[in-house]
Amino acid sequence: MFPPAQASPAQRYDQLIRDALGARPMRVAVVHPCSVEALQGALEARDEGLLEPVLVGPEARIRRIAEQAGLSLQGLPIEAVEHSHAAAARAVELAVQGRVGALMKGSLHSDELLGAVVAAGSGLRTERRISHVYAMAIPTYSKPLVITDAAINIAPTLAHKRDICQNAIDLLHVMGVPRPHVAVLAAVETVNPAMPSTLDAAALTVMATRHQITGALVDGPLAFDNAISLEAATIKGIASPVAGSVDILLVPDLEAGNILAKQLIYLAQADAAGLVLGARVPVILTSRADSLRVRLASSALARLVAARAAVQVSPQEDA
Repeated sequence: MFPPAQASPAQRYDQLIRDALGARPMRVAVVHPCSVEALQGALEARDEGLLEPVLVGPEARIRRIAEQAGLSLQGLPIEAVEHSHAAAARAVELAVQGRVGALMKGSLHSDELLGAVVAAGSGLRTERRISHVYAMAIPTYSKPLVITDAAINIAPTLAHKRDICQNAIDLLHVMGVPRPHVAVLAAVETVNPAMPSTLDAAALTVMATRHQITGALVDGPLAFDNAISLEAATIKGIASPVAGSVDILLVPDLEAGNILAKQLIYLAQADAAGLVLGARVPVILTSRADSLRVRLASSALARLVAARAAVQVSPQEDA
């Protein structure tokens, strides 16, 4: 699905977007789009043919922001609610009813939106724990690299990590990687009872061999250098089936993942498309600092995931 190693990050994301354009645009609930950036992001994805936005929020405020910014909302349906909390709840209802195939964060807090998604009785919860992925295009790495979880699960347990891992594996399948390589990261590559992350990594490796995690080759614990560089692993005498060919980096906790991802973004000129997985519909999480290419790539990923889950709805369906 992605072009070869010599392609730039921009070209890799362009290919992802082209793949997503193979199906009809997907209806997406844009939750509380009460900022210029949130409205622009939805309109850009619509103009590229990726999404059909349904704006969910206080209508008068949305229209006022659009008018001040010179943005046309002609033809866009608006689900009018009073405030951000109601917008999150209404967006979840639309997804449960099958009227939208994904959710997109607007200008509300991520916790507020995701709290509505996982609330008891919401209809969007699954047996999986939700998790965030950064699908990264890095100039100095030969293929796309997924980092998880860097935004939702603060201190995940072993059971949580199993779900985080499987969510990311399923995403790589959608992206055209039939058997992704997963490195479970720690500070060292040996099991140390004083370092819980190494124990979890070893357990996850065994879980993959026992089919508690499926569809991937999983190995850990691995330090970052040994995961990314076969040469580094060889020098240290580490025989790992994933070293140097990693598709997914499973981090020990949110802080480690967040720091790693942002280092790559700001020091290695990486692009990072963000998505929340594990619910019945994908949730697009973008940042105000994201480029147009990154916002479109996040939307493209959501569309591919929703299509695989058979929850894509027609943009012609009336609200």
